[in-house]
Amino acid sequence: METITSYSLLLASTDLFSSYNLIIGSSIVIILSFFFGELSKKTNIPSVLMLIILGIVIKIGLDSVTEKTPDFQAYLEVLGIVGLIMIVLEAALELKLEKEKLIPIAKAFTIALIGLILSAWAAAALLHQFVPDMTMQKAWIYATPISILSSAIIIPSVSTLRSDKKEFHIYESTFSDILGIMMFYFLVAPFENGGEATGFLAFGGNIILTIVLSLIASYAIVIIFQRIETHVKLFLLIAVLLLLYAIGKKMHLSSLIIILVFGLVIANMKLFFKGTLSHFLDKENADHIYEGLHVVTMETAFVVRTFFFVVFGLTIVLSSLASMKVAMISLLIIVSIYVIRYLTLRLFIGKDILPQLFIAPRGLITVLLFYAIPTGAMVEGFESGILLFIIIGTSVIMTFAMISDKRRTNSAVREAKSQPVGYVKWEAPSVGEGPAAKESQH
Repeated sequence: METITSYSLLLASTDLFSSYNLIIGSSIVIILSFFFGELSKKTNIPSVLMLIILGIVIKIGLDSVTEKTPDFQAYLEVLGIVGLIMIVLEAALELKLEKEKLIPIAKAFTIALIGLILSAWAAAALLHQFVPDMTMQKAWIYATPISILSSAIIIPSVSTLRSDKKEFHIYESTFSDILGIMMFYFLVAPFENGGEATGFLAFGGNIILTIVLSLIASYAIVIIFQRIETHVKLFLLIAVLLLLYAIGKKMHLSSLIIILVFGLVIANMKLFFKGTLSHFLDKENADHIYEGLHVVTMETAFVVRTFFFVVFGLTIVLSSLASMKVAMISLLIIVSIYVIRYLTLRLFIGKDILPQLFIAPRGLITVLLFYAIPTGAMVEGFESGILLFIIIGTSVIMTFAMISDKRRTNSAVREAKSQPVGYVKWEAPSVGEGPAAKESQH
């Protein structure tokens, strides 16, 4: 009887995960993701949070109808890597290197770097204190993913902010991603190189070498691809970038820099193709590549991001959130994140730090790097619920901050409109801006 029951469950499971069912399920997830994005624009609830909840709901549904489900974690790393590449490329294509933007870029880089290091230090100290068998060296490895801003969540969420604030978040989150990944692999090097640590000079040399090789590869790609006449070349270009990223990782280079540099080169061709190099640039064809790549990258990032967070939701163990110790450690880390962020923003930006202060979610890279921790650096006493608690907590805080900012903006607009005509000249502000009321000159 038990054998027959097991056989029936196996058949049901096989039918449940048939090719057509997977196609149907994937299509529904993408459609829902689109509606989540539209809902996010109106409610300021991050679509990523909705996708994680969708994954959790799907997991509960699958557990209720079958005892055998696929190992979704096996797909999480690949989705995360591709998603990371697409998100950084998408962000790099938006970065215009103009003279008037050098100061905002430098400021965002400094804030991202200081915020990353201080947040990692605070989180490492807390993990070392409260997690059994957590040495300070390993605590820094666990703390680094927790300290990286999620551009996957931030970039789609700040579209309604004032242009300068939106630009700041794109720069900051992109720099945080890249610096955080570089810092993580620097910290795990002793566990991957047989206990041999990477020196700062060697690490700096690695970065410089990666930048030089990235520039050479970027120039070559632009010059070659602008001469390809066939229409089927954008995904070929993406395949080349994925290949360069993977080869770079095999050579222990900072591969994400390759993607960032290429994006900057193609988005700022006038800057990079000057003087003699301008003769190698066919501006019209290169512009077509940029426009097409921008669309393809945006669409691909949307799909990969969708499946990554749904699959992440499928892998979550909800029981890990029930621990009081997990809640306490997570809350302390979250408090440290915002205290450090407040001090950093006040120092470099001034008083106008809302809602920037609360836009510090953790997400895709946090999860991706957590699963990339080497076996030798793993600590059994670390609860994965801490990761989930921080991701959900920072996302919820950002949601309330964005909703509050939207209400404040709408209130300012209504107040400006209510002023007597002839006394105040009202100009409609862009979304995210304060009132643009000015006293009329008499």
